[in-house]
Amino acid sequence: MRRHDLDWLRVIAFGLLIFYHVGMIFVPWNFHIKNNVTYDWLVYPMWFLNQWRLPLLFIISGMGTYFSLQKRSGGQFIWERHVRLLIPFIFGMLFLIPPQVYIERLYRNQFSGTYIDYWPSRAFIGIYPEGNISWHHLWFILYLFLFSVMLAPLFVWTKNGLQKEGSVWHRLNRRLKKLIVRPYGLYIFIVPLFIFELLLEPLFPVTHALIDDWFNLINSMILFLFGFILITAKDCFWLTVERRRKQYLIIGIISFSLMLFITHNFSDSLVRHTVESLVKVINIWSWILALFGFAARYLNRPGKTLSYANQAVYPFYILHQTVMIIAGYYLINSDWPLVLKASVLIVATFGISWLSYEFLIRRWKYIRPLFGLKN
Repeated sequence: MRRHDLDWLRVIAFGLLIFYHVGMIFVPWNFHIKNNVTYDWLVYPMWFLNQWRLPLLFIISGMGTYFSLQKRSGGQFIWERHVRLLIPFIFGMLFLIPPQVYIERLYRNQFSGTYIDYWPSRAFIGIYPEGNISWHHLWFILYLFLFSVMLAPLFVWTKNGLQKEGSVWHRLNRRLKKLIVRPYGLYIFIVPLFIFELLLEPLFPVTHALIDDWFNLINSMILFLFGFILITAKDCFWLTVERRRKQYLIIGIISFSLMLFITHNFSDSLVRHTVESLVKVINIWSWILALFGFAARYLNRPGKTLSYANQAVYPFYILHQTVMIIAGYYLINSDWPLVLKASVLIVATFGISWLSYEFLIRRWKYIRPLFGLKN
């Protein structure tokens, strides 16, 4: 069972990541390099994307894990995860992240030599941000690898149980399907998300640093697990989200508007945090369900463009931020207006990433595995 809509959503979500990361240079949030002028109004579209983009990708990854395990044993799956995730992660940390840190050191006047002076003699001294060793945007790959390995025994057990009539997993799956078809039954999944948002998020701000990133780590793993669970419902899930997609969209619009209202009209308090946490998880979940619904309705079809983009998206993800930060460094102090500067940076990031993929990564069998591609 190939879900072309999942492939499209994956491509779209990673494509939006490039726009989002370009936006990080211009929005007044902390980032590796910043434009000479930042724009407060950009906070709102950036915040909107930030709510559901990564949760969507973790859910899609959990769904992809289900498909992967249908044709692999547990051991084969774990080996495949090492090849597809760990090898690109290590390669990226050695060769693609150091240029980003080098540019940041130049930007902050913390280093003045050439890149030859910097790598490798200084590139691997100390832990970022004080030092130079980092995984930057590749944290997503590391977390995905850890979730895959940690949850593989549970996933294999579940897969085997679903194939046995009368087993615990078979009975649970029937109950899941009955729950999904109920009006708003899928919103039961926000319960653990709300609990962790309420209790963990204030104590552990998102750092992507693994050892002190407990809220993001647990929340992302729950979403990854949800993806695997939901895909086991098969057509029951897809027919439900397609049928109710407009309702989810309306709830998403209302809940995001309510988040903006709470932010601008209420001071910090326990009551505000509780209400805001609930509205936030409703907002995230509603947009995810709406996107699944509209994709199921309009995007579940194959095509040459999808086949090409689906293979290219992973190398694009690995490569794009290095290209963007290098290009951005030479643009941020220009006097160009926002639209021109951002457009040039987006085109440069997409263009150089595509040239690298099409004429180097895609065509060289020794380079393909370094970017997560099969030979």
